[in-house]
Amino acid sequence: MKVLSGQAMVRLTALLPGRLDLAEMRRDPRRDLLAGLTVAIVALPLALGFGVSSGLGAEAGLATAVVAGALAAVFGGSNLQVSGPTGAMTVVLVPIVAEHGPSGVLTVGLVAGVMLVALALLRAGKYMQYVPAPVVEGFTLGIACVIGLQQIPNALGVPKPEGDRVLVVTWRALAEFAKNPNWTAVALALAVAAVMLIGARRRPAIPFSVLAVIVATVVAQMAGLDAAKPIGDLPSGLPAPSLAFLDPGALGSLLAPAVAVAALAALESLLSASVADGMTVGQQHDPDRELFGQGLANIAAPLFGGVPATGAIARTAVNVRTGAGSRLAALIHAAVLAAIVFAAAPLVSRIPLAALAGVLLATAIRMVEVGSLRAMARATRSDALILVLTAVATLALDLVYAVIIGLVVAGALALRAVAKQARLDQVPLDRGDHSAEEHALLAEHIVAYRIDGPLFFAAAHRFLLELAEAADVRVVILRMSRVTTIDATGALVLKDAVEKLNRRGIVVMASGIRSGQHQVLDSLGALELLRLEGREYATTPEAIQGARIYLECVGVIPLLPAQESRPAGVETEETVG
Repeated sequence: MKVLSGQAMVRLTALLPGRLDLAEMRRDPRRDLLAGLTVAIVALPLALGFGVSSGLGAEAGLATAVVAGALAAVFGGSNLQVSGPTGAMTVVLVPIVAEHGPSGVLTVGLVAGVMLVALALLRAGKYMQYVPAPVVEGFTLGIACVIGLQQIPNALGVPKPEGDRVLVVTWRALAEFAKNPNWTAVALALAVAAVMLIGARRRPAIPFSVLAVIVATVVAQMAGLDAAKPIGDLPSGLPAPSLAFLDPGALGSLLAPAVAVAALAALESLLSASVADGMTVGQQHDPDRELFGQGLANIAAPLFGGVPATGAIARTAVNVRTGAGSRLAALIHAAVLAAIVFAAAPLVSRIPLAALAGVLLATAIRMVEVGSLRAMARATRSDALILVLTAVATLALDLVYAVIIGLVVAGALALRAVAKQARLDQVPLDRGDHSAEEHALLAEHIVAYRIDGPLFFAAAHRFLLELAEAADVRVVILRMSRVTTIDATGALVLKDAVEKLNRRGIVVMASGIRSGQHQVLDSLGALELLRLEGREYATTPEAIQGARIYLECVGVIPLLPAQESRPAGVETEETVG
């Protein structure tokens, strides 16, 4: 027990901030200050918008950006990651709010945070690298579509219809708009989105999202546009931390949503950290520490009324592009948003919901990298299929199911591709030192097959059929030096094929079996069949010599002159196995 607790302490210590983090924060604070201010300006409308979209209100989005943003900056595994409420998480939260209410969302966030800390202690961060690129691209495309559709009610200026499926809600919102059109809201949303998209192309360094929202708010106030519904009252500060929302009796029903939230938080945060690494030179995130930081952030955010948080790709990219060099920039971003919460809540409360909808519509459009999608779709048919399936599943089902479907399909297609690489080829019998007449006589009664690639469950049965239907000869030599791996299914199939050939009176000999493959063959009885009468050989020439002796012993061929021995160590790639 003492050993286990000692190991746990070592793992925990490795996940905590160290002196190096503090030294990096002191290196260039001015540059981090500028980056943090810029990110805060970009993050403000997004935090408000995603809070509203989640169903818990703008104040929940701000609380998440402040609390989770600060904790993830300190304890996370990336120097450049910026965390907070995201569109992907909002997609998951909407049905949870509809079924369990705001307290259910807070409980789910708390439980998901505990799960993320557990994943960090189990060192599960490294498995992110096994998520295929088409799954990530399809996932991102699907999220972008869902975020855009979620904004339709506010962009049209209609009350949000009931329902937890985004396609259903969008259809009902369109039907309501057709009955009572609100062109003021539509104009505000489209104007904000257009300013953001056009401005980002011409002047990417300017935060057009904030400028567009300010202008839209001023116009709505000065013109007295009653149709432009505002956010509403916001508290001037963060609420005191509380666990009043926690209902132990509801934990059982909230476990599955918590798993979904934890999985999404891990996936999106590690993906965002990887993107940040790719945009810089010399930066490398710690995946386990990133999970730990996100876990602490999600444990703390619900105590202040915040929604679950993840690493935010868009805000992280802005942080990198504006020159951030350490986690101080993300901390400053959280501090600036906290100052806004305390000092400017009355002004923020007047922002029209339609303007925030325009911000998120533009964000959704900018999430879609057309060039990347086109390249992925053109790569292979399998990649295109995985991308489309993941995107459609994200839109029609939910994000976790989408990732699972994408991974399962990708795994199945990968196995299919690997299985196709496995081959069983009949190869000419090596002549060695035999004369032409001797070689022809041996070739009449001996056939050699070379197995290339993996001998495993996805390809083994094809080998069984080919081996069992071998020509009418007396000896089959299996050259196995190029077998990359053998699993239990492959060993059983090989054993079955050898038994079938033996029943036909055909002797099977093997050469070049690798030392690492003996265990699986031996445990399932395949090796015993070959070793029973000394029919396993290190090299192909030895197997041919063994086959020749066998044929002489059974009287199939006359005694041939003894073959001259090959000098020790003189072997070629063609003769081994």
